[in-house]
Amino acid sequence: MSGQDRRAVDTLEAIGARAQAASLKMARTSGAQRNAALEAIAIRIDGARSALLAANRADLEAAAAAGLEAALFDRLTLDDKTVSSMIEGLRQVARLPDPIGAISDLALRPSGMQVGRMRVPIGVVAIIYEARPNVTVDAAALCIKSGNATILRGGSEAIRCNGALCELIMAGLAEAGLPVDAVQLLRDTDRTLVTRMAQMSGVIDVIVPRGGRGLIEALMEVARVPLIKHLEGICHVYVDEGADLEMALAIADNAKTQRLGTCNTMETLLVHRSIAPHWLPRLAQVYRAKGVELRGDPATCVLIPDARAASEADWRTEYLAAILAIRVVDSFDAAVDHINTYGSHHTDAIVTGDDGHAQRFLREVDSASVMVNVSTRMADGFEYGLGAEIGISNNKLHARGPVGLEGLTSLKWVVLGNGQLRT
Repeated sequence: MSGQDRRAVDTLEAIGARAQAASLKMARTSGAQRNAALEAIAIRIDGARSALLAANRADLEAAAAAGLEAALFDRLTLDDKTVSSMIEGLRQVARLPDPIGAISDLALRPSGMQVGRMRVPIGVVAIIYEARPNVTVDAAALCIKSGNATILRGGSEAIRCNGALCELIMAGLAEAGLPVDAVQLLRDTDRTLVTRMAQMSGVIDVIVPRGGRGLIEALMEVARVPLIKHLEGICHVYVDEGADLEMALAIADNAKTQRLGTCNTMETLLVHRSIAPHWLPRLAQVYRAKGVELRGDPATCVLIPDARAASEADWRTEYLAAILAIRVVDSFDAAVDHINTYGSHHTDAIVTGDDGHAQRFLREVDSASVMVNVSTRMADGFEYGLGAEIGISNNKLHARGPVGLEGLTSLKWVVLGNGQLRT
């Protein structure tokens, strides 16, 4: 290891030590203190809009010169509306009930003791993410509210804006009397440090990676720290026989085109054969006007002559671009089988007027978010009332779906007695 690499690791180790110490202090804070910090941060961000947008412009200029791909460039971009959303997210998190210290399922045992579970902070949460400055605020807000300390490692493309946001966050913490080391930004963007973070068991308690498949697969290979993650978002909308076709048209359009580069964007559309002949050509006109390339199975290509033939790989691809795969299916069961075979267990939706099919879809589709008559773009912590999200997980243990406050806490058993002894 070179001297420069050694110094970088030393810096990361020092950040980890400070985060551990801060996490112990955060666990002892009151909900009122944490809420006060969130409000102080919101006020500071509101007052620094011009400086934040200037920092973002500098990041965008550097990203454009470096040829950053379109999906990441979109995620990197801030505007006044995005800053307002950050502020509202902070305040919405502050309004949420304080989860820390809540005791649930308290039950009286035959021995006379009471046994229950208390919700507690996880400890030190590391978040690794690319391009999205809003994640800096969302992650900090949720970690502060849940009594955790966090280490943020954003991408090099957002380093100016992330740095400016982190300074505002730390100032808000100090104003509320909380440890400033509860939120730290790793400013060294050397990618080897990501591997080091993934191996810091005993210092970091959980890592939330928010990035592409390559980042997450690389972390899965080396991690000694648990991950809250999803590899990709291959999201489906299935338009069922008897669906409200105007609703279906609006949902299919929104799910694909409202924003192309997000993990809850639809990548495959499934359409029941009975409605495909008169509905798919209408939908194709909408997509054609918005520049969406369509790739379809043979039935789709007959109905949409300018569609390209889909390959097997298309059913397994997260495009994050103006490309959509379409398949015509013979039945509800065929749609569910396709989703469970090719999906990524992220978010899938049905458009239907059949209550029985709606209930079966909710039960039978094995995904973190399953929706009826809703655009997949609504799979979001803010839209779910979580205030903000730290990521989306398709894990089956601990957190699943948009990860908010509960996903950043753990449970411990608490036992209340009056002298009980084991005999």
